[in-house]
Amino acid sequence: MKDPTRWLAVAIVVCGLAAGFYFWLWGAKEAPPAPPVARQEAAPKPEAKTEPQIQFPVPQAGDAPSLPALDQSDAALRDALAPLVGRKNLEQLFNLQNLVRRIVATVDNLTREKVAQRLMPVKPASGPFAVSGEGDNRTISAQNPARYRPYVALAESVDSAKLVAAYVRYYPLFQQAYRELGYPQGYFNDRLVQVIDHLLEAPDIKGAVKLVQRKVLYEFVDAELEARSAGQKILMRIGPENAARVKAKLRDIRRELIGQPPKP
Repeated sequence: MKDPTRWLAVAIVVCGLAAGFYFWLWGAKEAPPAPPVARQEAAPKPEAKTEPQIQFPVPQAGDAPSLPALDQSDAALRDALAPLVGRKNLEQLFNLQNLVRRIVATVDNLTREKVAQRLMPVKPASGPFAVSGEGDNRTISAQNPARYRPYVALAESVDSAKLVAAYVRYYPLFQQAYRELGYPQGYFNDRLVQVIDHLLEAPDIKGAVKLVQRKVLYEFVDAELEARSAGQKILMRIGPENAARVKAKLRDIRRELIGQPPKP
């Protein structure tokens, strides 16, 4: 079982970028009608080619300052994030090269089985993953959640309004990176909301969580838990108190995103 701190930190920071975004939402443009088909043609009328409807569109500020190219955006992102998380935390916790692409790829992968380590925007926590017991009686140690509390506290301390402002300003770069990732008609902000909903669906774990070490990494003994996504496993590994605090933050973010709580 790999240390989830790197995923937890980036999930909260990036999801926090979208907090309060509801106030900037606007309606998606209608797709243009399909061209007319000549009457003499026997072929059926082709369907109109429409762009996917944007659920949570991001406005384009006409008076916004020009942005750097995606390949040269690291310095600008560092300057934008440093006042929010602290420059020392930024340098110690984050992989600052190709930061936008790392964030986009990791967020997209949180709903999947694995997250590519080489694309992580956040560095791993120090120290090993804490396990108690031996053999068939191994469980996540009761001491393990303490390793993640500073990260949860840091995420809670970030000023959401300022984080949103940074997200809005640099959103075109996130969108470009998302389309480069293999979604030429996708919208990163929509994906971000989907990821929040997915993380909120992680089961609340109570009591000892049994583990097994079949190869190198620890896995959940419970097959249903082990089949969960990488993002949901994060919340199941960090302890119930940390998970509750993270979910509370995510619910607040989502409520501000679209003006209503997630479906039960």
